[in-house]
Amino acid sequence: MADIHSLEEKAPSHLLRPHGITILAVEDDRVAMGFLEAQIENMGHETLTARHGEEALEVLKQHRDQIDVVLMDRNMPVMDGLTAIRRMKEDATLRHIPVIMVTGADSLSEMKEGLEAGVFYYLTKPVQPEMLHSVLAAALREARQVRSLAKELGKHRTSFDLIETCRFHFRTLTQAENLAAFMANCFPDPTRVVSGLGELLINAVEHGNLGVSYDEKSELIEYGTWQAEIERRQQSPEYAERQATATLARKDNGVYAIVEDEGKGFDWKKYLTIDPARAGDNHGRGIAQARAISFDKLTYNESGNKVIAYVSNIPQLEW
Repeated sequence: MADIHSLEEKAPSHLLRPHGITILAVEDDRVAMGFLEAQIENMGHETLTARHGEEALEVLKQHRDQIDVVLMDRNMPVMDGLTAIRRMKEDATLRHIPVIMVTGADSLSEMKEGLEAGVFYYLTKPVQPEMLHSVLAAALREARQVRSLAKELGKHRTSFDLIETCRFHFRTLTQAENLAAFMANCFPDPTRVVSGLGELLINAVEHGNLGVSYDEKSELIEYGTWQAEIERRQQSPEYAERQATATLARKDNGVYAIVEDEGKGFDWKKYLTIDPARAGDNHGRGIAQARAISFDKLTYNESGNKVIAYVSNIPQLEW
């Protein structure tokens, strides 16, 4: 049995102040592009631009290590946004970059189509500055977490294929992030699962043991007090002794990750997919992303304080 306290501590990426952020804006309308560039500049970020999907892919390939988020218009000449996004998801070096889809129609069917293509952030025209800031901030938090987890993933190189079963206890967000990178190496494709594991482990601390509700997190992020509240609750006698548990096991021709916390649970059913009504929220996409991208199966117990993720060792047939 191992304890996550033995892993190296470091400041988690999602607690750091963003800096050096570069956003690729893809828009064929000059007026709309000017608005996006102005808003992004006002937020203190840099912008790269493209006029259509094909040009966006060229820019992405040239600057893949610098681009943090893509703002993609849906309807454009030469190559539309949805086609470009599907091409991105086929490229292992681009698929991790969060994409915000911008569309001129408030259509649930279009939004569903985008979500199925891997778009978890959505904006409708005319884009409102407040909504742009909210969705962009959420995408940037994901981008920073993905990069931090990928960096941490590279630190753990050993004979993970010898591990059959192991259990970890953890209580902080830093430990959750480090543990996600450690456990990911036990899966067939570590880069595929590391973000999903991070989401499940961080949720166990933040929403499980510390009891931060969805609405509370929305407000804390909006007012910039999320970090302070997390630190306050971790020191509070009500939560300080709580621990979460992560168990890893190889069986059934695959790998299981079982995550449990000491919280009351939550209504997990509505977070398995993205509700269009929540598409503009400043968080709340992680479980749906983990289910769609990171794992072959993702199941919760009835109360929601235990989740089981599974990935098969058997390669999927491609026709």
